[in-house]
Amino acid sequence: MARTVSKKNQFIATGRRKTSVARVFLKGGKGKFIINGKEPVKYLGDVSSFLNLIKKPLIATQTETKYDVDAKVHGGGISGQADAIRLGIARALVYINSSYKAVLKSEGLLTRDPRDKERKKYGRKRARKRFQFSKR
Repeated sequence: MARTVSKKNQFIATGRRKTSVARVFLKGGKGKFIINGKEPVKYLGDVSSFLNLIKKPLIATQTETKYDVDAKVHGGGISGQADAIRLGIARALVYINSSYKAVLKSEGLLTRDPRDKERKKYGRKRARKRFQFSKR
């Protein structure tokens, strides 16, 4: 789930959602966020719902100003990436302090969202959409 890196004294966890994968590095600091070398506002856009989403595990455990977050994320779109980062942060926090697990679990932050895109079926346009039917 998560592991420690003794050299830099940081905690690494992985979060996934749809086709997005995020590696989250948590280390002691003042609450600074970096996603792929950019600030969250520049990377995710000025969408407050995504910004609140990635901070939710830290707010739930009241550790917003205790840890710096550096996330490397790839794949998928912005929504999936934000969810992947959120799960990675939650998993790293549980590794740091196991007493956070009850709080994060009750908020539903430790559960990976299993919904993925359904595969396309043959004889159809997409997974479920059919070609136009003509009676005559």
